[in-house]
Amino acid sequence: MSAILEVSHLQAGYGAVQVVHDVSFRVEKGSVTALIGGNGAGKTTIMKALAGSLRQNAGTVTFKSQDISDLAPHDRVDRGLALVPEGRMIFSHMTVEENLRIGAIVPRARHRSQQRREDIYGLFPRLRERRTQNGGTLSGGEQQMLALGRGLMSMPDLLLLDEPTLGLAPMMAETLFASIAKLQEAGVTILIAEQDTARTLALAEAAYVIENGRVAFDGTGAELLDDPRVREAYLGIS
Repeated sequence: MSAILEVSHLQAGYGAVQVVHDVSFRVEKGSVTALIGGNGAGKTTIMKALAGSLRQNAGTVTFKSQDISDLAPHDRVDRGLALVPEGRMIFSHMTVEENLRIGAIVPRARHRSQQRREDIYGLFPRLRERRTQNGGTLSGGEQQMLALGRGLMSMPDLLLLDEPTLGLAPMMAETLFASIAKLQEAGVTILIAEQDTARTLALAEAAYVIENGRVAFDGTGAELLDDPRVREAYLGIS
């Protein structure tokens, strides 16, 4: 496999507060790659910097062999990089269908908008049932499906998922992880930041442990599941 994303010496933060310090990693095309770590480790800041919604202070983000470090967020989406943010951020006063249509606003996705929407309804039948409902009337799990569907509407080559199961009931989280596995099988490359460490590592080919805004160590998902440091710190197993 070849790298679709290469992050080199990334630094980012908020004002004078530096959160991410010299982070480097890569995402192979067709893979699920994970960022794991506790609250405040810097995972969301990394995701925002990759999407362009937070300006990086230093470093380089290379996507599909092109430096996108200075690109605006909408230009990154049109290049094929889409973020499903923490907290879902759907348009609560718009219907499910309208939320999905907005996801296809970028030029790369417009010509296949209708077929893409049908594909997403196939992946999430519950969204089809609720397509005329306002997003704000959906359950938390349904809103997360909608956020994921909206991200997929842009036809991304790389999908960034930031804490997709945050606040979800265990059964809904399991459903969402099953959907992520189906997306990978369909050829979607995924970078996921998630606190459900066991499920995430079981799904990921590669994973990076983020601690205090740095990559502490990395390995395959299977290797990190067996790593004593991960088992003790993130799985509660000594």
